[in-house]
Amino acid sequence: MTYPAYPEYKDSGVEWLGEVPAHWEVKRLRYVAELNPAKTEVRALPTESLVSFIPMEAVGDDGSLSLEQIRPISEVLAGYTYVSEGDVTIAKITPCFENGKGAVMRGLENRVGFGTTELTVMRPKTSLTTSDYLYRVVTSEPFRALGVSSMYGAGGQKRVPDDFVRNFTIAWPPYKEQAEIQAFLDHETARIDALVEEQQRLIELLKEKRQAVISHAVTKGLDPDVPMKDSGVEWLGEVPAHWYINRLRYVAELNPSKSEVRLLPTDSSVSFIPMEAVGEGGTLSLKQTRPIGEVLAGYTYFREGDVTIAKITPCFENGKGAVMSGLENAVGFGTTELTVIRPKSGLATSGYLYRVVSSEPFRALGESSMYGAGGQKRVPEDFVRNFNIAWPPFKEQAEIQAFLDHETARIDALLEAGQSGIKLLQERRSALISAAVTGKIDVRGWRPPADSAVATGEATQVEAV
Repeated sequence: MTYPAYPEYKDSGVEWLGEVPAHWEVKRLRYVAELNPAKTEVRALPTESLVSFIPMEAVGDDGSLSLEQIRPISEVLAGYTYVSEGDVTIAKITPCFENGKGAVMRGLENRVGFGTTELTVMRPKTSLTTSDYLYRVVTSEPFRALGVSSMYGAGGQKRVPDDFVRNFTIAWPPYKEQAEIQAFLDHETARIDALVEEQQRLIELLKEKRQAVISHAVTKGLDPDVPMKDSGVEWLGEVPAHWYINRLRYVAELNPSKSEVRLLPTDSSVSFIPMEAVGEGGTLSLKQTRPIGEVLAGYTYFREGDVTIAKITPCFENGKGAVMSGLENAVGFGTTELTVIRPKSGLATSGYLYRVVSSEPFRALGESSMYGAGGQKRVPEDFVRNFNIAWPPFKEQAEIQAFLDHETARIDALLEAGQSGIKLLQERRSALISAAVTGKIDVRGWRPPADSAVATGEATQVEAV
């Protein structure tokens, strides 16, 4: 759907903004909103007064806000950022700012809240802007792009300065018109969000289907009429009668010794694989290489054809692992948070072994065996070594692997199409907001259409998936 432009425009005097509707006023944000209001407003409240407590994880990337936590004001008055009902907040630190973390503060306990110091607070000035319209402006693509370019600091400590927010210049429509634009954006973004949510549900179903296909193939085989026998393994149940039950350690070697490569020249180039280079669906990035002399000590060793799986949470649960293929000089080193599994000749293939250790039963049992606490939980090597499953004959493993390669490739193509569709919808959503708050489209007098379906090429493409 296309929307009309305004009948008359003027030069905004702002390079990135260009022309704006002739009746809009070009102003810095500080003239329509107060930044980081003083806590003096609430210092007189009784110390036992309950207020909302808002850590960064309570602020969503989509404007959502979790208000599960409350605390006495005496515990949070010092050292936290103060917000009041109707204030607008945005994250100032990377990557939360880039991800769009921010919200209108609504539903606060006693209309007061305190939260992380990594939030910038904006309070709309009466009759100049509304909370909802201001939120749309400060989560729009132009604001975020310019904010990123103004960040100071290094690495994970980069922040958007308050001065950028205070001096951000844009054209502001009259107060009544802001409400019309907001009503339009509420309706249109809700429709797009509903489509995104529907696609996300379909993607989850496809992922479940993918896992079910793999799990069934590596536990029951491909022939529905084959004679079965009791495996003697509680979780496994019946398996094809000609398969043999064995622990993984009898068909594969775990964490082979580096002695195999200690005699290589120290300047030999090998692949270097940090955790972020290992994908969640068996993908592997081989962009980094290093001299073996730099990585022989302190890193995990593997060679061409080895299978790796992450051992630490949440990487294990997310399925990070791969067959090591395409390694520089057929040798690689990587993060110590990988377990290496080398199939024994004639007993297991790399591809089939990877399917076993990325299957749902393996991951579910591995998760239940984890030790440690919080973000340091790991799957013990003994679990991997002693994982008990039925193994088909070597030739049949290749047949199952070929079947799974075909079926998972088909599902992966659907997953990729679904993700592409979601990206297109999200880009449309962002473009629609930016066009509305910069005056590129005129939505005055807009009314919700009788047909609530989103009539866009993007939506049609996604639904076809």
